[in-house]
Amino acid sequence: MKLNIDRHEQEVIETAINHWQKENLIDLETAQQLRTSYEVKGFDWRRLAQYSFWIALSCIVLAFLSLFIDKEILAMLETLYETPNIIISIICAALAAFFYYAGYYNKKKYPEKQLSNESLIVLGVFATATSIGYLGKIVDKVSGLYSLLFFCSILIYTILAIKLSSKTIWIFMLIALGIWFASETAYHSNWGFKFWGMNYPLRFTLFGAVLTAFAFSLHKQWKIIQPFQPLSYAIGILYLFISLWLLSIFGNYSDLDKWATVKQYHILYWGILSTLVSLLFAWYGLKKKDAIAREFGITFLLINLYTRFFEYLWDNVNRAIFFSLLALSFWLIGRKAEKIWSGSFLKK
Repeated sequence: MKLNIDRHEQEVIETAINHWQKENLIDLETAQQLRTSYEVKGFDWRRLAQYSFWIALSCIVLAFLSLFIDKEILAMLETLYETPNIIISIICAALAAFFYYAGYYNKKKYPEKQLSNESLIVLGVFATATSIGYLGKIVDKVSGLYSLLFFCSILIYTILAIKLSSKTIWIFMLIALGIWFASETAYHSNWGFKFWGMNYPLRFTLFGAVLTAFAFSLHKQWKIIQPFQPLSYAIGILYLFISLWLLSIFGNYSDLDKWATVKQYHILYWGILSTLVSLLFAWYGLKKKDAIAREFGITFLLINLYTRFFEYLWDNVNRAIFFSLLALSFWLIGRKAEKIWSGSFLKK
């Protein structure tokens, strides 16, 4: 049976075979056998299926949003305005249960249909969020129950992710965890922008650091959630780096008017911290061959450097010089990346 590959993979394999043959690592006969051991597939149906399901889910969201634009539908909704929020919440909860069951049933009966099964589970996640959202409309925002609802969604998503072995639900659980953290700290600060002297970016920097540390050290010790460790690790780092990047721009200010009067170099230390953390993760990822730490570290190192580039040069350098320096920097990065890629490819 021949290996079924796409055209990009064919180019890589052909380059490798030609290199091995040129270096006398394989003879002509072996090279021919390798070339006849695979065939190029005519069309990537899996990718088409993936994009189709993404578009389908997007269309569902757009269809829902369009309800609030269409006049006739708005008129119909106005007649249902008196429907109690608790009834809508129960209906959405029932829909969520149906979608979860359908996704679980299809996953057992048709395990090869991964994308359609995950799409059903995503619809269940949206229905769950809507149900909890309508419960939130019943609860007074100034009470502690408001953030407790988000905590309940975390428990629901965690249980469902484990029972259904769904990484998709686990991702939404981690997102709900961040929302709960934001609402809980906001409640204890009387819904202000600062909690214990920290604005949202600084709070989420600590939140991301704790989540990353947990995923890195303790996550693997809990067998029941061990399969989700790479996701927790990646999203923890994402929380950390995005928060650090925002902190490097806005500092620990909660008032935009005050921030606008401050020169950017007054909060340069946050930018230095963000850059150092990016360097640390990139170094660790390269040394330990940790792909997640390496990719995030290098990516956010570049984002931080170019953010500082725009902050300090945009208003102080001629536009022609500015864009020339920008072009030169990207050309140097591209050349260096090409050299690294070529060297690592030849070593394989």
